[in-house]
Formats: sequence, C-alpha cells, structure tokens
Amino acid sequence: MTDFVARPEQGLAWITGASSGIGRALALRLVQDGFNVVVTARDHERLVKLQHEATGPGKITVLDGDVTDPRDMERVLAAIEYEHGSVVLAVLNAGVYIPVHGEEMQREDFEKTFAVNLHGTVNCLLPAVRHMKARGHGQIAIVSSVAGYGGLPTGAAYGATKAALINMAESLKFDLDKAGIRLQIINPGFVETAATAKNEFPMPALISPQIAADRIAEGLKSGGFEITFPRRFTYALKLINLLPYSLYFRLINRATGWKKRPLTTASHGMKGLKRGPQAV
Repeated sequence: MTDFVARPEQGLAWITGASSGIGRALALRLVQDGFNVVVTARDHERLVKLQHEATGPGKITVLDGDVTDPRDMERVLAAIEYEHGSVVLAVLNAGVYIPVHGEEMQREDFEKTFAVNLHGTVNCLLPAVRHMKARGHGQIAIVSSVAGYGGLPTGAAYGATKAALINMAESLKFDLDKAGIRLQIINPGFVETAATAKNEFPMPALISPQIAADRIAEGLKSGGFEITFPRRFTYALKLINLLPYSLYFRLINRATGWKKRPLTTASHGMKGLKRGPQAV
C-alpha cells in the first residue's frame, strides 16, 4: 500500500471547479500551506479574482478549462506539466447540483449532472493518473458527497453521480496503491454554497466552505482513504443507510418533512420550483 502524501516542495496542486465553494476555499488554504496551486474552471473572471486574493508562501496559477471536454483536460494537464511543473496533488472537485423531482423529471437534468460530476471527473482522472504513474507517485482526491451514501429528496441525479464516484474510487484504489498513487474520496456533509442554498429541506450540521477546506487539508495530510466531515453527522448517515428500507424511508421523510410536501407539478396547483445547475 502506498504511503505517499504530497508536500509543497514535491510539486504542484491542481484543483478543478475552483471558481466557487469548496474548491475556491481549498485553493486559498493550500496556498497558505505552501503549495503552488493551479486552478481550473470555466469562469475566468472568478479564477483571476481568486488568484489576486491568495496570500501565503504559495501562489495560484489560472488555467481555464471545461471538465466535460476530455481533450481540454488533456490539454490542461499537458500545459501544467510542461509550463509550470509536476502535479503531485490533484483534487477533482468540479460538480453541479440540479434538483430533480420525481413527478417532473427532465432528461437534460440527468445528462448535465452526469456530464460534469461523473464523466468530468473521469476526464481529469485519466491524464492525472497517467502523468503520476510515469513518475511513480502522486495523490488524487475525488470530491463526492454524503449524498452518495443513500437516496435523498431531489438528489436522483446528483446522488447517483456521487454514489458512482465513491464506488469508482473504491475499485481503483486497489491498483493505484500498487502504482504509488494515493487515491482518496472526500464526502462532505452540508456545506454552505450556492448549491446547498437551493435545498428544500433542513440541513443539519451546515458548515462554511472555509471549515470544509480546513478539514480537507487535514485529511490530505493524514492520507486516510475517506475524508468526511462533520463526522458526527456523516457517520450517523452511514448508520442510517444500514437500516432496512422501510425504516430508512420513514426516517428520511421525518427528518426532511418531505412526505408532507405537496407535489410540484402544475396539475396539483403548485408553482414550479426553481430549476437550473448550481456549481458545488
């Protein structure tokens, strides 16, 4: 089993989806820890603003990119390695959250979510592994969510991608360990972002992106496979998902109040809820 844990003097950190939320906060934290960080997203202006706000021993380099385009991610990795240095730590964070209501499902909501959260992660993972394998070491952390532990209201698309990321990371770890690449999965609870602001149910143990970034930075240094926080909440969710389904659905309905909510379709006299992607 690999014991590699990336340090600033060994090379660069690369963070996708760094224009907002957890990715943005983590970039600032890693700069303070001494890393030179390459940040990638589609919003150039936000990335430049982030670059100017960074303070610390490290610095931030901006490289625009679209994780849904595999050729673009190949280009980004090649540009980083050729122009700036070796990537020893990759945090694959880019993602969107589009609420899905079972009574008014739209195909495009699933396709967009899968394209960014799942396929986008794979598009970054493949070149990152290839470059790290050639050097014989590296560290990759994939940002999933506790939504991947079990189904939650409005999470049919989002939760499906996060469950897939957890399973993918578990499966790949066996071989990447032998290649000298440490693979980790990050499963945050509720973090205060533009995405969670759209949740239509109570969010216990809600934390700020800065606290989330601190927890992730600590987990990257410790090297354990799963980085999850706040543990009192996330471990409780793990236990809930061990319950028989009859108890699971009853408990989630009670905790979210979802069963008492009316349907959202116009045929039931309800105004449609706000739709659209939210970066996380």
